[in-house]
Amino acid sequence: MFAVGCHLSTEGGYRSMGERILSVGGRTFQFFAKNPKGRTPVKPPEPEDIEGLCRIIRENGLLPPLAHAPYTYNPASEKESVREYSRDSMRKELEFLEVFDGAMYNFHPGCHVGQGVEQGIAYISDMLNAILWPEMKTTVLLETMAGKGTEIGRNFEELRAVIDAVRPEVRDCVGVCLDTCHVHDGGYPIGEDTDGVLDEFDRVIGLHRLRAVHLNDSMNPMGAAKDRHAKIGEGYIGMVGIARIVNHPALRKLPFYLETPNDLLGYGKEIALLKNVRNETEKGVSDNG
Repeated sequence: MFAVGCHLSTEGGYRSMGERILSVGGRTFQFFAKNPKGRTPVKPPEPEDIEGLCRIIRENGLLPPLAHAPYTYNPASEKESVREYSRDSMRKELEFLEVFDGAMYNFHPGCHVGQGVEQGIAYISDMLNAILWPEMKTTVLLETMAGKGTEIGRNFEELRAVIDAVRPEVRDCVGVCLDTCHVHDGGYPIGEDTDGVLDEFDRVIGLHRLRAVHLNDSMNPMGAAKDRHAKIGEGYIGMVGIARIVNHPALRKLPFYLETPNDLLGYGKEIALLKNVRNETEKGVSDNG
């Protein structure tokens, strides 16, 4: 079954997120682990609220949620205090996510801020080695980036270098989230040559590491390195490119998360559109035997 969902606000609680994703026909969802642009501590959710969401997941066959780290984290920072804040906060969020069996946690690898990519990669892998543990049920995802400024993760090789530096006993806890807008803006023709881009991903990182897709169109031409999301079919990737992505054999079983500029109603329309794109392709395959 097509696992598509969207980003939701935690306003209203965790059970509310389950109810809202069902209301728009989704099978999974993403949320920010806490305020994406602030450092204010988040009040822990009530146990009954968490159990309410777990019940909705069980009874409706939803996938466990994907938590997105706040933008204030920078594991690659030149400032030790920023690295420590990122490390300690992520560890607490990972411990919380263990309540969901099979949840995922996505984060932007960070910016090296002039120190150089090599040093930034070393700091990111050091953090992962400090916060991951072998028995954890949550998978931590490095997100592909567009290449703004000194971002790390602008190409597959940089992500591979981070993963290679993670201790072998916890390396299986690490995966990748492919953001279609980011890789497009980073210079990969994901909509036009989906086969070629995924072959390159497999060669450099390995498709077994690809665990989720942020499905976003882009307001910018390929290679712009700007990272501005567009609604599905309204950007430079376009509807034809989006259809290639959601129907690609290497991606069909992965969860897709919309981060397009939408409200809940808009997400519902995009989810319905994507289901139709998937169904039409499946129908065509069936009609052709």
